[in-house]
Amino acid sequence: MTEPTAPTASATSAAPHLRRLLDLLADDAPAEALGAVSSRARAAGVSAADLAEVERATATALRIRGSLRQHRRRELQLTALFDTAGDLAASRDLDDVLKAIVRRARMLLGTDTAYLTLPDEEAGDTYMRVTDGSVSVVFQRLRLELGEGLGGLVAQTARPYATHDYRTDDRFRHTRNINAGVLDEGLVAILGVPLLLGSSRGGTGKVIGVLFAADRAPRVFSPDEVALLCSLAAHAAIAIDTARALADTRSALDGLAAANAELAEANAAVRAHSAAMRRAEESHDRLTDLVLRGRDVKDVAAAVAGLLGSPLTIHDPGGRPLAAVRPDGVAFAADSMDAGWLAETAEESRTGARAVHRDGRWICAVLAGRELMARLVLHRREPLDDSDRRLFERASVVTGLLLLLRRTVAETENRVRGELITDLLTDSDRDPAGLVERGRRLGIDLDRPHLLLLADGGARGRLAPAAMRYLFGGDLRGVSAEHHGSVVLLITTDDRGAETDDRGAAIDDRGADPGDVARAAAAQLGQLVQAPVTVAAAGPARGVRELAAAYGEAVRCLSAMRVLGRTGQGACVEELGFLGVVLGNGRNVDGFVSATLGPLLEYDAQRGTHLVRTLGAYFGSGGSLVRAKDELHVHVNTVVQRLERVQVLLGHDWNEPGRALELQLALRLHQLKE
Repeated sequence: MTEPTAPTASATSAAPHLRRLLDLLADDAPAEALGAVSSRARAAGVSAADLAEVERATATALRIRGSLRQHRRRELQLTALFDTAGDLAASRDLDDVLKAIVRRARMLLGTDTAYLTLPDEEAGDTYMRVTDGSVSVVFQRLRLELGEGLGGLVAQTARPYATHDYRTDDRFRHTRNINAGVLDEGLVAILGVPLLLGSSRGGTGKVIGVLFAADRAPRVFSPDEVALLCSLAAHAAIAIDTARALADTRSALDGLAAANAELAEANAAVRAHSAAMRRAEESHDRLTDLVLRGRDVKDVAAAVAGLLGSPLTIHDPGGRPLAAVRPDGVAFAADSMDAGWLAETAEESRTGARAVHRDGRWICAVLAGRELMARLVLHRREPLDDSDRRLFERASVVTGLLLLLRRTVAETENRVRGELITDLLTDSDRDPAGLVERGRRLGIDLDRPHLLLLADGGARGRLAPAAMRYLFGGDLRGVSAEHHGSVVLLITTDDRGAETDDRGAAIDDRGADPGDVARAAAAQLGQLVQAPVTVAAAGPARGVRELAAAYGEAVRCLSAMRVLGRTGQGACVEELGFLGVVLGNGRNVDGFVSATLGPLLEYDAQRGTHLVRTLGAYFGSGGSLVRAKDELHVHVNTVVQRLERVQVLLGHDWNEPGRALELQLALRLHQLKE
């Protein structure tokens, strides 16, 4: 008998290669350098098991590198946007303002060209005011009648529009001169957003121009790119209005110089206007500084409340408060506002592109493109003058930028953390200590108690983003991930694991038991996806194995809710009655079904009969042989013969009340299992 062969001296540890991956990540090395680590490990003679670990670590490193690069790209875009806001605020010449707008639009979106059109009120048409990256004289001299082309559609609807191929898009009216200019410039993909300012007497926002970004090849503009250009357009509209206001001020000063009789009154008006402009500029700089310093929406609320001298609250789309601050900077507990009233006033603000006054409060919608992200509510009955109103509206733009940045960061972090949850539920026994350590590095303490929610429903692809928004918008401490077609939410609870309610159910850090949390999640997620969402809760559980077991319990609870017709609701196992007790954690469901229906299941498997199905039809029809034979589509004598065989296999007492209850429960559990 030969002795086991000892590892050869040439076998190499995987540790240096794993450290190499970390060094490359820290140095922001290219993807090729990360991918080469596996090849070097293979060439160095690393064992098959360690080589597999190195390859998995390489794949994880590549995903982390991609997430980090995307995050840095978003930060660069937002920084460039804030730099643009500063440049526009500092410029006083209208031509310089317009050139800066178009140049930054082309830079931020990385397009071949960018341009801006303004209306000519005297001629009654629209003309090409500024271009950047254009090579065609025909295109640069292009004039458009109102309502023509993509720009006409944007100006008429006051909404952004994008086309990946202008030549084949029939959503807007093509004309010969526009097509000739676009063809001569070679443009294919075009994105246009309106420059909105103020409101007209009809209550709709006034379009003072259209900002475009275009490529000479087909391109699909992402929602983030549309939102980015809309944010730039919002700053641009304010800057254009400021430049025009300053030009009007200079004209007024020139006229007043010739009117000595009105000089004193004119000087007072100019001083007031200048003071308002200085206050507006200082306020805008202060808000922009908050964004650049990475502050929170609560800091924006405190700044605006202090500047306007009134309490201010910020609410999410569902009406829940995100921040509430008094003029002295002290936070207070704000109640949730009526979602219907808030939605109605916010829609009026969105449509008019202005703040609106209702019931002693000023409301302004916080938008990212066309998406409603929040509402600013200023608790003030007195009217706002034009400068204060503009300050309030600018605060909504800054709040939108902060929320968009916060969501981007949260999405990136949630994707990385979601991989941990997937590994936890897929193979928890493989490396429990490693999973706990990974969780700590990602800010998730798996040894603390967590509630595990399993959500299902809604349109495919919409539930996972909605779950992330639910955690993000409600300031819940947790993480979400897709797993086997459903969405898993892991919510951290307080360490009061021994505290229970009057039913003995564990209470989370907000005083709600798992069933209450599941119902709240089902309602919020259903509202976000506009479709019924069913949520099963399990826990609190701590540790890798308990969390994996809680997931299994949530799966069984979700299956039971479907069978019981509780789609679109939330519940935990303890709330499902006797069926929930049987399905609960630690119950031997398979053993119960086998012990109760085992003879029938074995008989059907061996002979291809349908005794289990017949027994289910019999109980389901209330013991009626006629209704049972109709459901089974057989003769009544066949039903009688099958029930006689059931009696032989199960005993004479199979139809007694107590035994019948066990059989019906086992049949229901067997149905769940199938």
